[in-house]
Amino acid sequence: MRSKLFVPGSRPELFNKALSGPADAISIDLEDAVLEARKAEARSTVREFLRKLSTGRSLGSGSAAAPEPVHGKIVIVRVNAMTTLHFNDDLAAVTWPALHAINVPKIESSEEVQSVSDTLARLERERGIVQPIGILVNIESPRGLRRAAEIAAAGPRVIGLQVGFGDLFEPLSIDRSDREAVHHVQLAVRFAAGEAGVPAYDGAFANVGDLDGFRVESEHACRLGFAGKSCIHPSQVPVANEVFRPSDDEIGFADRVLTAWVDAERRGLGAITVEGHMVDRPMIERAYAIMAVAEREGLGRFAKNT
Repeated sequence: MRSKLFVPGSRPELFNKALSGPADAISIDLEDAVLEARKAEARSTVREFLRKLSTGRSLGSGSAAAPEPVHGKIVIVRVNAMTTLHFNDDLAAVTWPALHAINVPKIESSEEVQSVSDTLARLERERGIVQPIGILVNIESPRGLRRAAEIAAAGPRVIGLQVGFGDLFEPLSIDRSDREAVHHVQLAVRFAAGEAGVPAYDGAFANVGDLDGFRVESEHACRLGFAGKSCIHPSQVPVANEVFRPSDDEIGFADRVLTAWVDAERRGLGAITVEGHMVDRPMIERAYAIMAVAEREGLGRFAKNT
């Protein structure tokens, strides 16, 4: 998910528009974007939308038998935190075949992840959902940040860690524009996700009028190995898609590395160099990851099982 566009759960007129837009994923938000007085209304609206999407009656796509991305989109719902009265009702409302993942805020332990997973498993059994629904975990508290590695490794449903700068920084009076603070959190979350072998996703950039600032922060996250970034306005989506797409030079070099590696394996060679670079297993893994993205965009010819 290079880009994940948040859509307020109380704005159903935006759901289909987001599905037809350029974001890799849409994240319908039942948490921060919905006023307390409208939580139940938004929950009911999202439930009906996902139910119709699951049976193919919305946009003519999606079904329980084939839970493929709708119009190429990954469908996510951000529910309210586990500590709220809304959490269980949210989970029951959104667990439908069209849902690919829930985004759970303010997670602070692997036990909480396992609890969410157990509830999802029960709901899936009750509703005949075959494809397991993933969990995208928000890291947005000091305790959650400290335990991020164990949270990321809490189970097979975890599809990634996502930074939540606002909830992490604001209670501690940390300036969101402090680049060193942002860098520290990004790096910590990236290492935690890397230890578990799951992607890391950068948090939202609140100043929607500052696309240059959004680009700079996205480029920094990309250099740290983040897979994508949250978007809170459609204008941010094209920037995220561009930044988190491998460059033509990166794709070309990865292609040459894998070509040389395949040839070396055929000849029984254990170590090679490509354009002056020593090629080892981490470089091969990185080349495969780059080419996987290129394959998805019709730009490459290597798959992971080559």
